[in-house]
Amino acid sequence: MAPLLAVGITATVLPALAPAQASAAEPLKRFENQKPAWHRCDAQMPAAFQCATIKVPMDYSRPGSKTLDLAISRMKTSVPGKRHGAILFNPGGPGGEGLDMPVMMKESMPKNVREQYDLIGFDPRGVGRSSPVTCGLTDTEQNTEHPYKPQTFSRDVKWARTVADKCRARNGDKLAYITTRNTARDMDVIRAVLGEKKLSYLGYSYGTYLGAVYAQMFPGRTDRFVLDSAVDPARVWRGMIQVWAEGTEPAFTRWTKWTAQHHTTYKLGDTPAKVKKAFWDLVARADRDPVDFHGGKLTGDDIRARLRPEFFSPKSAAEAVVDLKKAADGRPAPHRSPAADDGTGPRRFAAAAAAPADNSGAVFWTVVCGDTAAWSHDPEQYRRDAIRDKAKYPLYGDFGSNITPCAFWGKPAEPVTKIDNRVGVLTVQNQWDPQTPLTSGLGMHHALKGSRMVYVEGGEGHGVYSDDPRSCANRTVNAYLSTGRLPARDVTCEAPGRRSPGVNQHILPTPQRTPGAPRF
Repeated sequence: MAPLLAVGITATVLPALAPAQASAAEPLKRFENQKPAWHRCDAQMPAAFQCATIKVPMDYSRPGSKTLDLAISRMKTSVPGKRHGAILFNPGGPGGEGLDMPVMMKESMPKNVREQYDLIGFDPRGVGRSSPVTCGLTDTEQNTEHPYKPQTFSRDVKWARTVADKCRARNGDKLAYITTRNTARDMDVIRAVLGEKKLSYLGYSYGTYLGAVYAQMFPGRTDRFVLDSAVDPARVWRGMIQVWAEGTEPAFTRWTKWTAQHHTTYKLGDTPAKVKKAFWDLVARADRDPVDFHGGKLTGDDIRARLRPEFFSPKSAAEAVVDLKKAADGRPAPHRSPAADDGTGPRRFAAAAAAPADNSGAVFWTVVCGDTAAWSHDPEQYRRDAIRDKAKYPLYGDFGSNITPCAFWGKPAEPVTKIDNRVGVLTVQNQWDPQTPLTSGLGMHHALKGSRMVYVEGGEGHGVYSDDPRSCANRTVNAYLSTGRLPARDVTCEAPGRRSPGVNQHILPTPQRTPGAPRF
């Protein structure tokens, strides 16, 4: 469900490289001058959807050493005389496959925008068809949501250490180079391979951080950038997992008020206090006697974790709580799982199934642990934080602050990127986003001092820009992509009506979620 870097170094040839790496400029030319062997991606996909594989340095400070494969794709939708350039897409993650995004976005972008761009997709390094990472994790080991309990904390520590050990054993020296900074460098190689002087970009969720890192590292090559549902760069990465707990509390409060107003429908209480009590009574009951729900047993902790994203859409959460109460009473539950969509969905590109089963989760930990050193290596620090945050944010605080594999990760290859520039980009944010809450989107907007924000007041769900004709943000995004002109000031528009989480997520083609695989 859950998650991000850039050192403010400016160079005329390779802004991303430190002075010690400047000598690598010439060897890097062989990567930038590649001629991709484009071919039809898949017989089940449109003929115009083409794929190729290029090489990129595993370590950009040593471009003459080992290389990685990078899978890229395109749909040439631009029209002569109207063509502006190429636009690259990223669906989120870390760990989301983006190879088929040109097909998805062709359906979502209006004709007058499509005609200006060749649509470009890629699987980031370590993901899908791009030298995929695997840690050999079992389904149980991929379950990332661990509530804090004194009696199970030692087991959580063992899980975290096991995941880190497995990832090191399976990936060797490659592990340290699967990072956001290196993916941004890969993006610049893609730009050069395509023959573009500048790159336009649309990134969702984690893709907003990737886009911001590119803008920090390559400001002179950053063209029209849209960052949709943004990560707060100051919180990467532990803080972005913790922000789920922080962001859920106001959503939960809003839910209790809304549900009390609809007491005649849901019968969970006619005051917010009664609704709140009904929920926590259900959690306590499930902890004593797990609820049989669609063939599985749900504890109170399971209910807290599964309903966390639901509370950002009051109607959806109320229905889920009612369903669970019926199940707890022994009444048949309807065929509706309380687990909210986390931004992932079914793949349209069947060939993507070639990725290892744990690829998404393995890449997630590889990036969030490898991007930044801001992870404590003291298990007791996580215990203290989980206890503190469970009291502060009862719904999810202990989940968000419990120990992770990053506690046992190696030292990052580079410092975390400080996002602090005046590059003109457009950020887009729903008010009630469960994965990158409003406070997160505001953090990105403030870090990018040249940015403008489209804020959807009352908007629900993760991901704003879509083919939904009701989306009030589309007009501003399309105008920017068409003209390159940012709005004169930030834009606030009202959601056209309540939307359930994920209503527009069919355009975000991240891979089918594996058990417990996190996602930003």
